[in-house]
This record gives sequence, C-alpha cells and structure tokens, in this order.
Amino acid sequence: MIGIIDYGMGNLRSVQKALERLDVQSEILSSPNELKDVDGVILPGVGAFRDAIGELQRHDFVNAIRETVASEKPLLGICLGQQLLFETSYEDGTYEGLGILEGDVVRFQPEPTIKIPHMGWNSLKIQQQTPLFSGLASGDYVYFVHGYFVQPKDSSVIAATTTHGSQEFVSAIASGNVYATQFHPEKSQRIGLQLLKNFANLVASRNFAGTTES
Repeated sequence: MIGIIDYGMGNLRSVQKALERLDVQSEILSSPNELKDVDGVILPGVGAFRDAIGELQRHDFVNAIRETVASEKPLLGICLGQQLLFETSYEDGTYEGLGILEGDVVRFQPEPTIKIPHMGWNSLKIQQQTPLFSGLASGDYVYFVHGYFVQPKDSSVIAATTTHGSQEFVSAIASGNVYATQFHPEKSQRIGLQLLKNFANLVASRNFAGTTES
C-alpha cells in the first residue's frame, strides 16, 4: 500500500488516479500516525514553499516524514514535494525545509527568451540509472510547472537534469530510499505512468524482502 500525504497542498486525486490506472493500491493519509501503516509514501505539493512547510508543521507531519525516511520506506516527492525535502528555500523569503537532503531551493534567473514559471513539456537528461527510471531514457519529455528548483550540495543525489533557457536545473533526485521529481509524473502521460509504476515496484520489492527476512 502506498500512502499519499494530504496536508492541504497537493493534487492528491490526480496522483491517486494515476496509481489506479496502474492497479496500484493507494490511500490518502491525513494523519501522521497513518504513515506507519503503509509500505511507501508519496509527498505531493503545489503552491508556495512557506505555506507548504507551515501546513506540514500544523498537521504534525514533519517528524513523521523524517522518521519514515529513517525507517527506509521508499518515499517519492513530487514538484513542491521535492523542494520540501531540502534544507532551505529562498522563495519569497528564507524558510527551513524538512532537511532530509542537504541543499537549497532557488529561483530561475530571468532571461529574455524564457518564461518563469517554467510551464509545459521539457526533456530529461538522465544522470544516474536509478530503478525509478527503468524504461525511461534521456530525451523523454515530462510535464513541469515551477518557478524554483533544488540545488543539492551533494551532486551524487542528482538523478536527472533539464534545461530551461540557458539554465540547467535538477529535475529528479535519488538518494537511498528517497526519490523525487520536479516534474509531475501524474501529468506526464506514458513516461510519468512508467515512473510511478517503477516506484510502486520499488515499494513492493522492499516489502517482499522485509517479509521474507522476518
């Protein structure tokens, strides 16, 4: 079972519908205690970083998410959900994130030929062959809506990059059991469904391994 965290700022139903198309069981989680009862977790997000981290704090999800990651359950952050995993965001101020990964969230620099926010289809440049990208290739197109992006301190967590104008940014990360995408897999048609299927397979394989070892 995959749990989708509901803290009031995610397109939960779109993510859940995409999982339903893959025949993957999921559940909307409105309480941090429910994180203990699922095998993998998706942290979605749409909107401003300040509001999102405030809602996570208000619903007592912050420590619960950190504990979930420490327990080695697979976690997938989507869009703002990727940004929340990092230490600091500079979106309209300075705000502390979950601090699960080291690094910052910064804004695109203005250029005459680009629009901010970055919105629409753009291609991936895969930087590491993570299981999340099984069946995907550099050049595959996915759907973005964002004005900010992450800058990890450790480049080894970078799974894919994308170029907007002259600026190359991190479009996906993979670090242990933590995965995240700046793009929206639930809006990225075949490629996005493949990625969600890969995440579900990661969750299932970990759950099976844990069952056989006990």
